[in-house]
Formats: sequence, structure tokens, C-alpha cells
Amino acid sequence: MFLGPSKDEQERASAKKKAEETIMVMEEQGLGDKKFFGGNNIGMVDIAHGCLSHWLEGLEEIVGMKLIEPNKFPRLHAWTQNFKQVPVIKENLPDYEKLLIHLEWRRQGYVT
Repeated sequence: MFLGPSKDEQERASAKKKAEETIMVMEEQGLGDKKFFGGNNIGMVDIAHGCLSHWLEGLEEIVGMKLIEPNKFPRLHAWTQNFKQVPVIKENLPDYEKLLIHLEWRRQGYVT
């Protein structure tokens, strides 16, 4: 789902559309009216998709393209916020500024 450093707008639009199709499946079929994928408590599916809550946010910032917009994916957006507030998750998330530096470094590796 990494959008990469593509400079071609058509490629970016195509990659975004494909990513949004995948995200829509999670939005519609994975969450429903639940706080977490498994219900009211965090479970293995939440852990497996946890990168969406922090890493994807950083990638969105680095590439300048928002994927999980609150108006388009309200349940998944709410899930990302809920997930990051679970104490054990919150205490172990990487520092956001350091994460951005790392992601930008990785992105530069793909560009050159």
C-alpha cells in the first residue's frame, strides 16, 4: 500500500485509487459499528493493522497525500484514533518526528 515517490500524477492517482479500494473493504466489512476489529477490545487484527494508525499517517505526510480521511473513511479514521489511545499502544508508539525522519530517509532510497 506504500504510494512511493512517484512524480507522475497519473501513477499517483492510480496508486491512491487502488489503496482506497483496499481501505474501503476494511471500512465496510472489517469494522462495521465496532470500536475495534474484534469489538470493544483490542485484538490480533487490530495489532496486525496497527501500522495504519501511526506509520501510514507519517507516510501520508511525507508523500503529501491523505488516504484515511475522516469524511471518506469515518470508521477507519475513528479506529486509528482509538487504537493509538490504548495505553499499551500509546506507550510503545515510536516518536512521530523520528518516524518522519526514518520514512523520509526510506523514501529517498526509493527515489535515487
